[in-house]
Formats: sequence, structure tokens, C-alpha cells
Amino acid sequence: MSIEKYEITDDFLSLTGLVIGSYKKNNWSKRELHELYDLPLNDLLFGAQWIHRKYFVANEVQMSTLLSIKTGACPEDCSYCPQSIRFNTEVEPEDLMPLGEVIDAAKKAKSAGATRFCMGAAYRGPKDKQIKKIIEMIKEVKSLGLETCATLGLLNEDQALSLKNAGLDYYNHNLDTSENFYKKIITTRNYSDRIQTLKNVRKSGMKVCCGGILGLGENREDRVMLLKSLANMPDQPESVPINNLVRSPGTPLENEEPIDMIEFVKTIAIARIIMPRSYVRLSAGRDEFTDEMQALCFMAGANSIFYGDKLLTTRNPNYDDDQVLLSKLGIKSEEKILK
Repeated sequence: MSIEKYEITDDFLSLTGLVIGSYKKNNWSKRELHELYDLPLNDLLFGAQWIHRKYFVANEVQMSTLLSIKTGACPEDCSYCPQSIRFNTEVEPEDLMPLGEVIDAAKKAKSAGATRFCMGAAYRGPKDKQIKKIIEMIKEVKSLGLETCATLGLLNEDQALSLKNAGLDYYNHNLDTSENFYKKIITTRNYSDRIQTLKNVRKSGMKVCCGGILGLGENREDRVMLLKSLANMPDQPESVPINNLVRSPGTPLENEEPIDMIEFVKTIAIARIIMPRSYVRLSAGRDEFTDEMQALCFMAGANSIFYGDKLLTTRNPNYDDDQVLLSKLGIKSEEKILK
């Protein structure tokens, strides 16, 4: 299968399920996704660009800023996470951040060009008394004219509804990897726990931010199954963060071999093709990418980044470096959020 020069062939349209109108395909098979991975890179990028331009402005990226509002001492054993209390890492536990500090960080993010402000807390799942404090943060950040997002761990239905009523726009809860490989990365919560939280979030009326991590030691089959799970949700996630593993000292994955970068780019392109209306975000691990690698990811259909010097507890490119890169590429910050 190939894509002819300057045109999208019937075979490619059939494979991607793309038709005119608002049709969304959510019955992707393993075979179809493996066929996409097997396409020549230039063909895959060309198809991803064509689809990207159908649904989004070509040279704009949505910018989000992520702040850790409660750091460390997490009881979970996620093998990649330096915030787990089970691993000997350099992360110092911190209690829930005071409201004033959160507001100051949100103002700084907005002035730097971010349109969405994400708040992350290292919980297995928040207690109701913690939710009440976070609701005040959501209301204040919302009043600044920013979109709001939170990632707080597992949520029940009542908690999800409380956050929605407070004005939370997005809730982030990643699948991380395939259901099969998941058991090798995390043992303290089940894959089904994550699915249930996503159902609770969707039922509340909030938008879903859900993606995964590449470079955990998974194989291509695991990446196929992760993408299949995301794209085949009854309603595809509005935001899909694709993380590159940050190999944090003290975690079980600190010496894991990095994923091949062409494979990473292909995964971005396939996410764009199979979830055409979703924002595909370059997330953790971008600090390790060259400018050329990031340019390839944007060409593959990535149209969102985390913007700011730090993501929770890990490094991120600084503001100035991002501004220089985006200027060289002719990419601007998205000012109007796509509805």
C-alpha cells in the first residue's frame, strides 16, 4: 500500500476510514494499525499532514502548562514515576500548594502564551476534602480566562461531577500502555480502574485527556493496542498526550533503552490519522528531542505541547528555546480553542 505523489489514494482513504463530514471511525483493527506502521515514513507523514490540515489550522499549536500542585509520596508503584513513595528518588514530598501560588503560576503561564493550565497531584485518588481545595483552584484559574485541566488519579462519579460543576474543562488520566504490557509497569491499580475513571469523567460531561508513554520497554504490538484502545473509545479523547519516557534515577526504568525516534514519529502520525479531531500533544520527554525531531513530530500531526520549564517533577524545554524553535518553523500559538 502506498500514497501516490500529490494525491491520497482510495486505498489510503479506505484504511483510515476518512470520509467527508463528521464521521469518526472507532472500530480500528490490529491489522489496520499494523498496516499504518508498515507504510513508508514519507507516505505516512503525507497522509497525516493531509488529515491534520482537514481538521486543524496547519501551523498552530495549542500550548498547555502543567503544574504539580501536590508532589511526591504517591502510594502507587508506577515503574516510570519518580513521585512513588516506593522508590528512592530525588523528589521531595510537598503538600498541596497554597491557592495563591497556583494563581501566580497560572498568570505567568497565560502571559507566556499558554491557553490551558493543567494541575497535577500525586494521589492514588483524591479524598473529598482535597477535592474541595482543588475546586477553589479551578475556579480561580478559570476566572483568568484559561482552560482548566487536572490529573489527580482515580475518580468516582461524584468527584468527577464536582470537578465538572466547578468548571474543570479537561481531566487527564492516561492508559499509559497496552492492557497486556500494563501489568509489567504497574501492579497497584488495574487497567480496568483507569477505564472506569475515564467513564466517570465522560459521564460528568468533562472532556477527556488520555494518552500513553512510549519507551517503557513495550513492543510495537503494545503500541498498536494502546492506540487501538484510545481510538476505539465511544468518544475519542479530545486531547491525546504522547509521552517519551523520562528515565528518572531511582525508578525501575532508569536504565531502559530509549525508543527508536522514527518509531516515535510514526506513532504520532498514526495517532493523528486515527483520531483526526483530537489534539495530539508532545508531552514528557520532549526535552531530549532535537529541534529536527520536534519538527518531524509537528509534520506528523502533533499540534499541542506542554509549555514551561518543568512538567510536574521532570525537565521540559524552557520558554525561550521553544519560542526560537517555533519561530524557525513558522508555527504560532493557537489563540482560539477549537470547539
